[in-house]
Amino acid sequence: MKLSRRKFLHLVVGAAAMPAMSRIARAAAYPSRPTRIFHGLPAGGAVDLLARVIGQWLQERLGQPFLVVSRPGANGNLATEAVVRAPPDGYTLLMVSGSSAISATLYHGLGFNLIRDIAPVASIMRSGNVMVVNPSLPAKTVSEFLAYVRANPGKVNMASGGIGSAAHVAGELFQMMSGANMTHVPYRGVPPALNDLLGGQVEVMFSNLPATIEHIRTGRLRALAVTTATRSEALPDLPTVAEFLPGYEASIFYGVGAPKGTPAEIVGKLNREINAALSEPGTVTRLAELGGAVLTGTPAEFGKLVADETEKWGKVIKFAGIKPE
Repeated sequence: MKLSRRKFLHLVVGAAAMPAMSRIARAAAYPSRPTRIFHGLPAGGAVDLLARVIGQWLQERLGQPFLVVSRPGANGNLATEAVVRAPPDGYTLLMVSGSSAISATLYHGLGFNLIRDIAPVASIMRSGNVMVVNPSLPAKTVSEFLAYVRANPGKVNMASGGIGSAAHVAGELFQMMSGANMTHVPYRGVPPALNDLLGGQVEVMFSNLPATIEHIRTGRLRALAVTTATRSEALPDLPTVAEFLPGYEASIFYGVGAPKGTPAEIVGKLNREINAALSEPGTVTRLAELGGAVLTGTPAEFGKLVADETEKWGKVIKFAGIKPE
């Protein structure tokens, strides 16, 4: 049977439209079952709480459970690899953070490439550290601290929660830009590092604000500056490091990623819902309690942020010669 030209064209157009209609239908039906949100840190920490805040919002808006899965190890690489290996169907997501960007350069021989293999979905929050010293140190400003370090090269001990941690690379960036010479003392986590800072066994730390703010308010630690580009609402009178060291900025971002190849329609749907959550006053307050500020944007904007931060910390890691434990 011969087909008329008109009928043939109708069939061709219909066939071409089917994949697009199928993708749209999948996005409209998504999610139809539980979704897992992986992160690479122990349960109960800031990343875990942030994932639960976003997961609860998505569950209420989309009508299916969003389950938070903690898979710590190798500075978050185990969680990232689990998501990279998952089907790209929107049902496995990753909490991407500054630690992810650091690990991309710090660790060699990874079975994945963060920028290539994780599709950016949405940014959520950005938070910074605060440069704190033991009050026994005779320095009340960043300038005075630098003068003291330069007069005592290698004798000032800089604590961190571990090799390659946000506090570590923030301190190394400070040394790279200022020419300061401090001795890095890594600990297994922030609490023991802070304990020794409080006890005077170490002199300085670039710690996260929630862990240190009460010690600052009670005078047990002296805050010199925040590491973000702008001053903190929690400590508005505290200057930024950049006010003494122009161009310095060290903050940690958080967002959501998915396996490469996840349909754009599903990525777009998740991005819209997460941005909607970030416009809610309750979410803004909750993020502020975690020490961060809302960071909205498109998937492309989040992808650029991840790439820029990976490049930035890669330079610091190379400069400092940081090797994983």
